[in-house]
Amino acid sequence: MAKTLVLTEKPSVARDIARVLGCKKNGNGCIIGDKYIVTWALGHLVTLADPEAYDAKYKTWRMEDLPMLPKRMKLVVIGQTSKQFKAVSSLLGSSEVDKVVIATDAGREGELVARWIIQKANCKKPMQRLWISSQTDKAIKEGFASLKPASQYDNLYRSAQCRAEADWLVGLNISRALTCKHNAQLSAGRVQTPTLAMIVRREEEILKFRPKDFYTVKADFNGFSALYKDSKGQARFFDEAAAKAVADSVKGKSGMLSEVKKVYRFKAPPAAYDLTELQRDANKKYGYSAKQTLSLMQSLYETHKLLTYPRTDSRYITKDVAATLPERLKAIAIGPYKDAANAVLRSKPIPLKYIVNDAKVTDHHAIIPTEQYVDLNKLSREERHIYDLVVRRFIAVLSAPFEYDEVQVTVTVNGRKFYAKGQSVKSAGWKALYDSSLADDESDSDDLASQQLPPLTQGMSVTPKGIRICSGKTAPPARYTEATLLSAMENPTGQVDDGSLKDALKTAGGLGTPATRADIIEKLFDSFCVERRGKEIFPTSKGKQLIEIVPPDLKSAELTARWEQRLSLIAKGGADSAKFIEEMRAYASSLVSSVKSSEAKYRHDNMTREPCPECGKYLLEVNGKKGKMLVCQDRECGYRKSISVVTNARCPECHKKLELRGEGDKKSFFCVCGYREKLSDFEKRKESAGAGKRDVAKYMQQQAKQKTAVNPLAEQLAKWMEENK
Repeated sequence: MAKTLVLTEKPSVARDIARVLGCKKNGNGCIIGDKYIVTWALGHLVTLADPEAYDAKYKTWRMEDLPMLPKRMKLVVIGQTSKQFKAVSSLLGSSEVDKVVIATDAGREGELVARWIIQKANCKKPMQRLWISSQTDKAIKEGFASLKPASQYDNLYRSAQCRAEADWLVGLNISRALTCKHNAQLSAGRVQTPTLAMIVRREEEILKFRPKDFYTVKADFNGFSALYKDSKGQARFFDEAAAKAVADSVKGKSGMLSEVKKVYRFKAPPAAYDLTELQRDANKKYGYSAKQTLSLMQSLYETHKLLTYPRTDSRYITKDVAATLPERLKAIAIGPYKDAANAVLRSKPIPLKYIVNDAKVTDHHAIIPTEQYVDLNKLSREERHIYDLVVRRFIAVLSAPFEYDEVQVTVTVNGRKFYAKGQSVKSAGWKALYDSSLADDESDSDDLASQQLPPLTQGMSVTPKGIRICSGKTAPPARYTEATLLSAMENPTGQVDDGSLKDALKTAGGLGTPATRADIIEKLFDSFCVERRGKEIFPTSKGKQLIEIVPPDLKSAELTARWEQRLSLIAKGGADSAKFIEEMRAYASSLVSSVKSSEAKYRHDNMTREPCPECGKYLLEVNGKKGKMLVCQDRECGYRKSISVVTNARCPECHKKLELRGEGDKKSFFCVCGYREKLSDFEKRKESAGAGKRDVAKYMQQQAKQKTAVNPLAEQLAKWMEENK
C-alpha cells in the first residue's frame, strides 16, 4: 500500500504530527505508520552554493574577480546535515511513497526549506500543503482534514527564492568588495546596513546635540497645581527673565477658575501581539533580546503548544478563529488569569471589536493562546514571562475599554492663564490586567495630568499660595534599545520625506520581516558593528566607518522597503520573479563598481600590539556580547580569544554582575562599583559559604554555547567546578 510522506521542518514537530497520524515505528530519519511516513529537515538541509562552487578562482577573495554573477544559482546539500538529507531524499524517491505533504513552518522561509529539499532530491510526485498556526493535536487534525494543493503556494516559494538569491548577489558581492578594498572584515546587506545606518545616525544626532536651558512657571493653589502656558500653548521659556516677569505679575494676585470642564475619555485596549510588538515589550519589561524572545516563542509554540505561530506580522484574527475563543479562554482560566478569563467568558457575547479584522490578517493571525491545557509549572521562568505577556494581552483585547473622566481647569490670574488636569477612573477595563510598566505606552507631556483635583466650580475665586520657576534642560534623542530599534525597523517612515515612499514603506512592513529582524540585530552585534551598554545600543568605530564607506543608496530605508514590497508582490503573483533577479544582478554590479572607484579609507583604531598566535597579525580588541575579546583582523584566520567576561557571580557590595579579567594567577573579578577580588579568594569565599556554584555552573553553560576559539577563563572556571564537586 502506497504511503504519504510528510516533510516537517524540525524533529519535535515531526514527533507531534507522527503521534496524531498514528505513526509509531522509528525508521532511518523518519517515523513510519500504516498510511503515513513522517520525516524532517533540521532547518535548512539545502542552501545556495558558495561562490567557489561556480569557479575555483572565488576561493581567493580578489577585487578583480568581482562581481560574481552566476547565470543560474546552484543548490548544495549542507555538509553538517547531509546524513538527514540522504534519508529524506531516499524517502522522496521511494516507490513506497506516492504523495508528499509539505508540513514545514507555514511561512516564506518554511516554504523555502521544503521546496529546496524537494528540488535537490529531484522529486516530481504530487504535493499538498499543511498550513496551520498552532501545533496542538486539534490544529494538526483539522489541518490534515483540509490540505491545500502545494501549487497554491508556488508564488510564496518564488518570493522566498528571490529573497535568498538577492541576498547572495548583493550581500556576498558588496561584502567581498569592501573586505578586499579595505583589508578588514566588513559586511553589508539589504537590511543590516540600513539598520546600522539608523543607529549611527542617532549617535550623530546625540553628539551634535547641545542642551538648552528652559524654564516653566507653576502656581500652587489649595489642593492642586497649575502650569502657565502662553497664547500659543507653549509652557517653556528659553529666557529666564521672561519667566520671572510672568511669575512676578501674578504674585500676591487673586485669580478665578475661568473654566472647569469635565470630559469623558476612554482608551481602547491595545491590539493583540504580532512578533515585533511582543519582542518590543519583552525587551522593555525583561531585557530580552529579540532573538531570545523568538526562541522562547518557538518553544511555547512547538514544545508546549500553548501559543500560536510566532512569525506573524498581524495583530488581528479572522472570524473563523473567533469561534474558538471560548475554548481558548477556558484553557487559560488558571492561576493568575482565572478571574480575568472567566470574566470575559461571562460576557455575552464576547467583545470582538478590537481583535477581529479579516482584512488585516495575511498568512497568519495574531499571536494568541491555543486551546491546549496549561501547566505553568512545566514552563521555565523565561517562558513564563513570554506566556504571561501574550495571555494578558489576549485577555486585554477582549476586555472593556479603560474609562475615566478628565477634568480640565483653566485659572486666570492677572490676565495670565494657568492650566491643570486631573482624572477620576470610572472603569479600569483592560488596564486592570497590567501594572504601570506596560499598561500604556503613551505618556502625557504635562506632569500635572495625573493629580487628584479637589471639588472645583467655574467662577470660583482662588489665590496662588506660591509661584515656582522650574528649570530644566532640553534632552537629546534617546539611544536605541532593542525595543525601540525594532519599532524603528518596523516603521522607518521618519527617514522619508516623499509621501508615496512613506506609503511604500508601510505596505512593505518596514525593514526586514518579523521573522528576520532578530537575526539582523544579532548579526550587527556578532560583527562588532554595535555593542550594548546596559540596554542601550552604541555604534562602534567599525560600525561608524562602515556606514561612511558603503555606497549611499545601500543604507537607505527607501531601497530596502521597495525590495520587500516587490517580494510581497511576487508572493501574491503580482510581480515577475525573473525580472526582479535581473535587477538585483545589475544592482550588485553597480555596488561593486562604486566600491572599486571609491577613495574612502578604513582604519583599525582598536588594534592592539598583541600578535595573533595563528597568523601573526595584530589582534583587535572588541566588546562582545559577554565581555571583551581579542579577534584577528584577518577574515580567513578567524582567531578569537576572551580577555574579560561578564559572569553570573554577584558583587558582595552592590550585587551587580562581576567581570572576570586576567590570566593565570592574576585572574580577578571586577565590579563597576570599584570592588575587586582575586579568583582564588573568590573560590575560597564561595567554598566556605557553601553557595555560588549554581551561578558559576550557569555561566559555564552559557560559555559552552559561545563560538569562541579559545576561552581560558571558561577553562579556569571549569577546573574550579570540577575541584569543588
